[in-house]
Amino acid sequence: MNHGNLVTITAQQVLVMFLLILVGYLAVRVKVLGAEARQNFSSLLINIVVPAMIVDSYLIPFDPAILSNLLRTALASAAVLFAGLGIALLATRRMKDPNRPLLRFAITFSNAAYMGFPLIEALFGAEGLLYASIFNTFFNILIWTAGTALLAPGSQEKHSLGQLLKKPALLAVVLGLILYLGQVPVPDLISTPLSLLGGMNTPLSMLITGIIIATSDLRSVIRRVSLWYTLFLRMAVVPAAALLLCLATGTGGMVGAVVILLEACPCAAITSVFAVQYHYDEELAAGSVVVSTLLSIVVLPAFALLVQLI
Repeated sequence: MNHGNLVTITAQQVLVMFLLILVGYLAVRVKVLGAEARQNFSSLLINIVVPAMIVDSYLIPFDPAILSNLLRTALASAAVLFAGLGIALLATRRMKDPNRPLLRFAITFSNAAYMGFPLIEALFGAEGLLYASIFNTFFNILIWTAGTALLAPGSQEKHSLGQLLKKPALLAVVLGLILYLGQVPVPDLISTPLSLLGGMNTPLSMLITGIIIATSDLRSVIRRVSLWYTLFLRMAVVPAAALLLCLATGTGGMVGAVVILLEACPCAAITSVFAVQYHYDEELAAGSVVVSTLLSIVVLPAFALLVQLI
């Protein structure tokens, strides 16, 4: 696959995201929606849409022939995700910004599923997507444990095992793994609604981002040093660390490429949603999603070429 195709695939994903953001923006501007809609939409997304998307992602066939590669993917995914979290914590340890937890979240978690999966499919086909789903398992576990702990430190939220098991997204991961590993047949009557609900994840996240932007001064956000520092870490340092980690551990081939590319994606779209849920600077969250997504037109194809050369 040539460089032009990689850029085209990424640019198409970026354009779709910006059109969805525009819908949310215009809905507020023409008063179809009020700014308060972002709270209800974020609750809908976290409690219903994301769990449905997670369960739906596991409704795929299991191939014993690539079991060893699945295990390698699991180890590599866990390693690079924890490395990203470590970078976020270390690089912001002296930061006094009250939005430091939000920035740490934006650095750690990428928009892997929406931005990365189409690129993975184009480069590696169905087998690559299977490895991507393994990465997504660890991603979801980390985002709903360490990620929410970052955003709700101290006494705001208890993170005991009992509380964690009450989170719909984590329950969805457990259910999804049972269905996948046991190859439990799921009738169309169940799988179709799950797929439809799960498909709302990116549109709803982008609508929320657009609603935030409609009531924000994004130009002032773009001038913030903290935003660009966050984006430098998210778009350059974290994927570079993933690349070095894969090289150091001998995790090459398709497995290494998939993991590195998913770590090279822009800030997770759900960053804006969590900013609403946990009462952080929504403008800063929206800015990180929008600008990093725009940068991914260059960054993702660059890393795709790099992993193919290596």
